[in-house]
Order: sequence, then C-alpha cells, then structure tokens
Amino acid sequence: MGKNIVLIGFMGTGKSSVGQRLAEKLKMAFIDMDREIEKITGLSINQIFRKHGEIRFRSEEKLLAQKLGHESNLVIATGGGVVLRQENIEALRENGILICLEASPEEILKRVKRKKASRPLIKKEYGEEEIKAMLEEREAFYACTDFRINTNNKEPREIVEEITRRLR
Repeated sequence: MGKNIVLIGFMGTGKSSVGQRLAEKLKMAFIDMDREIEKITGLSINQIFRKHGEIRFRSEEKLLAQKLGHESNLVIATGGGVVLRQENIEALRENGILICLEASPEEILKRVKRKKASRPLIKKEYGEEEIKAMLEEREAFYACTDFRINTNNKEPREIVEEITRRLR
C-alpha cells in the first residue's frame, strides 16, 4: 500500500495545478478536496458558504480528510484552510507525506486576484499585509509538514520536478 502525497498551503500556492501534474507523473489518482466536496454535496464551494456557512464547509472537509487518510496512492490537493483543524492534519498524515507549497504574499495576491470569483473567503480586497498576517497565523500548522517547497516564480512542471526529487 503506497502513501498518499498531500499538498498543503495557503490559497494560490499551486496545490491544484501542481497536484494534477504530480499525479500524472507518478501515475497516481488525483483528488482535489474542494472539488470532491462539491461532488459529495452537489453544491459549489461558494454555494456551501452562502447557504450553510463556513462551519458546514469545514465539517465536510473534516469528514473527507478522515476518509482520505485511510486510502492510498493518491495525490491530494487540500483546501487552503484544511490546516486550521489539527484533526485534519492528523487524518491526512495517517497514510500521507505532507508537503507545504509556499509563496510570498505578493505572489499569492497576484495569483488569487486572477481567480477571485472561485475563492469564497475572499470577501474583500486583501492586500499583502492581510495575506502576510494570515500566513503568520498558519505558520505553526505549515511547520508540521514533511517538507516545504517555495513556488515563487516557478512553473508547475518545475515544482513537480522538485517534489519528485525530494521524494526519492
């Protein structure tokens, strides 16, 4: 039974785009937790937040993390807030190698602005200072990963190469 590779990090660090390419390269199945929650609930992430609130979303996320922790040979792209619950990290670590994808606040801001409509927690215009503060709040959670990769100014294929080298 092979371990899962779990990509963790702030929104806009490349978890989904890198995860898809990594799964292809390693011939593993790819799971994007946000897309999986949408399938399970029949609602978009934005609809879940609007109709039921963040608590419902985090509950769905927790259930999925527990389920995925018992599966194998997956590349899993987590949602940016999955680290906010220690139980999610513990469940995903059960059969997973946790990799934190990182980027500078400036890079995150640039990437997030391109995809703002699909990001429910972006209710207002975040600036670099707000993102920096949120990154600092989450630092202890990111520190629990097996290793970290800086994604600044890198294409997804470069990040995939770096991850595969580090996994050897």
